[in-house]
Amino acid sequence: MGTQKELLTVFVEGDGRAWRRKNRLSADPTPRNPVGLKLATRDSNPKVLYLGRPCQYLDKKALQDCDSKYWSSHRYAPEVVGAMNNVIDQFLARYPAHGIILVGYSGGGTLATLMAAKRKDVELLVTLAANLDHEAWTSYHEVTPLSGSLNARDVITQIAMIPQIHFLGDQDTVVPPDTLNHVRREFSKINLDPFRIIEGFDHTCCWVDAWPEILCQDSLSSPAYCQYQ
Repeated sequence: MGTQKELLTVFVEGDGRAWRRKNRLSADPTPRNPVGLKLATRDSNPKVLYLGRPCQYLDKKALQDCDSKYWSSHRYAPEVVGAMNNVIDQFLARYPAHGIILVGYSGGGTLATLMAAKRKDVELLVTLAANLDHEAWTSYHEVTPLSGSLNARDVITQIAMIPQIHFLGDQDTVVPPDTLNHVRREFSKINLDPFRIIEGFDHTCCWVDAWPEILCQDSLSSPAYCQYQ
C-alpha cells in the first residue's frame, strides 16, 4: 500500500425508502436495496468509506429521535451536507489520503455534489442516476417540494473546476434524463458536458454490475483510482 498518492473513495447512499407511497412518508428511510453499499463492496481501492444517510440503519428507538424531515423536505439541507463532510474529515484525520473520489447514487449523488462544492480535496465527483435539480424533479413527479433542501443545480459554478462524471440511464423513470435539462444547459454555458446517458440502464439496473468498469472506461476517470480495479 502506498502513502501520498492514495485516494479515499467515498460512497454516498441514495435516499432509501423515503416514501411508502407517492404522498405518504415512510416510517423508516433505510434502503431495501442499498445500491451505494453494493457499489462500495465492489471497490478494490485500499481506502473506501461508505456513508449512509441521516436516519438510515437505526434501531426503532433511535429512529424515533430522528426527525423525519431529514428524509423528506430537508434531505439535502445545509446541516446534512455539513455533517456528511464532517464524517469524511474525521476519517481522513485517522487515515490520511492524497484526495477523495466522491461517488453518489441517486439522492446520494445530489448530496455528493453539494458536498463537493464545500471541499478542496475532491479529485473526482461521480454520480449515478442522481437528481441534480430537485425542483424540476418534484415538479415532474407532482410531489411535495423539498423546501428545506439545497439544490445541486445551484452549485454548478462552484464545482466547475472539479473533474466530474454524471451517469444517467436512458430508461430511468425515477430520475428521467429530461428532468436534468436545466442543469445540462447550465454546464454548457461553461463549456462542460459531464453527462453520460447509458442505454438500457434504469434507476437501479445495472449500476452495480457495471461498477467500476463504467467509470474506468471513461476518459475522465482517475488513473490513481482505476489502477486498483
